[in-house]
Order: sequence, then C-alpha cells, then structure tokens
Amino acid sequence: MITEKMIPAFQKAEGGLFSSVEKADVGDAVVKLKERGVALMSWADPFYPDPSMPPHVAEAMIESIRSGFASHYTMPIGSGELKAEIAEKLKKVNGLTVVPDRNIIITPGSDSGLFFAMLPFIHEGDEVMIVDPSYPNNFQNTEIMGGVIVRIPVYAENGYQFNISDFEERLTKKTKMIVLTNPNNPTTTVYRREKLLELADFAVKNDLVVVVDQAFEQPVFDGIEMVTIAALPGMWERTVSVFSFSKGMGLSGLRVGYLVADDPIMDKLYGAAVSVVGATNTSAQVGAIAALRDDSFMGKYFECFDRRRRIVYDSLHDIPGVSMQLSESGFLSWVDVSGLGTESEVLAYLGEHALVSINSGAPYGEEGKGHIRIVHGVFSDNQVLEEAVGKMRKALFRLAKEKGLCE
Repeated sequence: MITEKMIPAFQKAEGGLFSSVEKADVGDAVVKLKERGVALMSWADPFYPDPSMPPHVAEAMIESIRSGFASHYTMPIGSGELKAEIAEKLKKVNGLTVVPDRNIIITPGSDSGLFFAMLPFIHEGDEVMIVDPSYPNNFQNTEIMGGVIVRIPVYAENGYQFNISDFEERLTKKTKMIVLTNPNNPTTTVYRREKLLELADFAVKNDLVVVVDQAFEQPVFDGIEMVTIAALPGMWERTVSVFSFSKGMGLSGLRVGYLVADDPIMDKLYGAAVSVVGATNTSAQVGAIAALRDDSFMGKYFECFDRRRRIVYDSLHDIPGVSMQLSESGFLSWVDVSGLGTESEVLAYLGEHALVSINSGAPYGEEGKGHIRIVHGVFSDNQVLEEAVGKMRKALFRLAKEKGLCE
C-alpha cells in the first residue's frame, strides 16, 4: 500500500475511515454522535454547540468583513495590533514583559502553535520528557518529529503533581526537551510554584528546552496560583510558551493562538512561519483584539465553570467503582472508572444508557487507561448540563450494581 511509504507516526495514525476511533477530535465521530442526539461532553469547546460569541467580538469581525479588510492577509507572524494587546495581557496575567514585534508570533490556533514550538528542536532520536497523562498532541507531535517519548507518570494520590526525581531518573545524554501542559489537560492539575521551580532548576542545569502549553491557564479555582514557567529565573531564554483564545475566552472557532519566546528563538520561528503555519485568519485576529480590549465577559464564564465542576464532582464522586478529584482549572473533569471496567467499556455503557459522549482516557497516555474525561463546559443552558450529568450518575450506579459493587 502507498501508506507504507509514510513515516511510522503516520502509518500508525487512524482517522476513523477504516476503524473505530474513540478520540473525539479525530474524523467525523462528533458529527455522527450529534446526529444521534447524544449529549456531546467530549468536545473541549466552551458552550458547544450553542452560540456564545460576545456581541462586541462578533461586531468587530463583521465590520472587518464589511470593510473588505478581511479578504486580505496579515503577515504570517501576525497582526502587530493584536500582538500589542497580547503584550499587555502577558504583563498583567503572566508576569512577562515582552516586545510585541520580537517575542510574539500569532498562529492558527494553539494546536498548530504547539507543533511549531516543538518542531525546530527535535532531531531523530531526541528524547522528550512528557508528563503522563497529558494532552495527546504532546505525544503524537514527538513521534511525528522522530523524537522518543519519555513518560513522567503522575498519580491521583499526589494530586497529579509531578516529582522532580522522576525527571532526574529518566535523564540521559539524549534528553532534549520537556513538554508540559499547565494546567494539565486532562487532569486539570495546576502545577505549584515549588514544583515548577524544581523543574526550572532541572532544565537550566541540564540545558533543556521547555515547551509549555498554557491553553487552560484561565480559569484557575480555589485561590491556586497559576505560575508561568517562562517567568521563572533562567527560563525565559529556553522556554517557548503556547497560548490560546479557545478555552478561557471560549473563542475556539476563531482558531487564534500565539507563541511567546526570547528573540533568538523567535527569529527562527519568524523565518519559517510562512512555510509551516501561514497567516492566521484576518477577521479572527480582529475578533481577538476586541476580546482582549474588553474581556469582562470572561467573569461570567468562570462562574459557570466553577459551578459546573462542583455539579459533576457532587454527582459522580460517591459512585462505587468511581474515584475523582474536584477540578482545579478550566472546564474538565478527570474520572477514574477502573473499578467499573475498562475506559472503553464505560464509554460504551454511558453512550447506550445515558446518551452522552465523553472522552476515553487512553489517548492521554499510559496513565490515562481506566479513566474518562468529561467536558462540563459545554451547552449554554446549565439545566441541559445538569440533566446529562444526572443521566450519567444513574447509568454508572446501574453499572456498579451490575458489577456487584452495590445493591
């Protein structure tokens, strides 16, 4: 077959045309589920599928279309006006003081941004340290680039915080990079300052590159400090930070992300941008500018996500065979269902008996097996969400009863 001529990472990829794929963002699985009337709680897109764009953002984009400006490219490195607004946000939220035209590049979403951030550094055989579980693209990108995945396991009993000793024990002469998602997707863990200081010291001491994806940096709950690792001593010159407008601002469909890095790194990214990522959508960048200039809408979103994480926790944590922790950030819940069966069995059971679609934990790493990820940030109506979670609770209790875990 012609596919045998592909690199190994693509040969092993499956897009759902010839096999069943549990990963929600592969192929057209979500479309098919939606057609069946299944409640989609597997798509990390705030308030999907309901309209949610703030009016002032929509109006700015519409005006860019009416004026004719939207039909033109911006530079592949991104709108200067948008980068100036981002620089203000970085100073206020992330503790980073940057030069907009030297330290920021706009990308068509943070997925392509993450790939672009990793791409310049990974040679064949380079080892990349990745917390497990974490975002599937961290692993797949490494494989596509010919790197070797080095898994750093984290566990519920430690609140999914990493131990620096696990990094130290796995360090070799081939170690090149650490890829971190902070807050973590799927566990929602926010890595504490003391942990990140240890990791920063480890990276500096061993001259490692750090790529950190902060797509879920807002909101963070319960007064937990969100630390941007690039702002820690010795980290600015070796870190590429990846950011998104998709999660905290709920503007997933705009496909606008951005990378932040020191000048020597950014100069190379600027030079390759047109070949790798191209220019981000012009009207989407206009919308992102409007969102940054008036981000007051985010407060209502954060209140909603706070309420919903508690609804999910209160509804599911006491079910026999189920174990979970209250989410620390974003709009996800990470649930250990290994007491009820494999993640695939539980997914199928919930699909049949609760008519909900959630994520298998398996794509999130070896430590994701036996887990499910619930996106509780979907739907604009809280009642719809509560009804779906209620159906999940009934179905999981029913499964626990079938397994002999309760009467």
